[in-house]
Amino acid sequence: MRTFTSLDDIVDAVGEELGVSDWIEITQDRINRFADATGDHQWIHVDVERANAESPFGGPIAHGYLTLSLVPMLGWQIFEITGSKMGINYGSNKVRFINPVTVGSRLRLRAKLLSADALPDGSLQMIIGQTMEIEGQDKPALGAETVSRVAF
Repeated sequence: MRTFTSLDDIVDAVGEELGVSDWIEITQDRINRFADATGDHQWIHVDVERANAESPFGGPIAHGYLTLSLVPMLGWQIFEITGSKMGINYGSNKVRFINPVTVGSRLRLRAKLLSADALPDGSLQMIIGQTMEIEGQDKPALGAETVSRVAF
């Protein structure tokens, strides 16, 4: 776990890898719960029998947005900012779902600080390169540039 205690600490880390999270297994139950939460019950995700028979991936796959939704949770394992008033997700510059995530796959997040810019109000905007890796595979599940703002 990397800890930043000031705006200057963060700015000094631009270009550095921030770290890597623990592995998390993607279960059918997690996929089903995500489908319920979002209303996205496409058969490729939730119909195990049909996905096993018809899917080009050999079975059900996780929603791309489920994979993206894991970024904050896994990011908390990689770094923290102490001494700030608050932080918010500001958006994403780029998100790509590169490789499907099959049930039973294990994922982990790798983060790199791409930029950190002071804003006129004294807060900081950070752009973090996020790569969601799939255990045992060369191609990641996800590549994203997320934008966060931190107030000190």
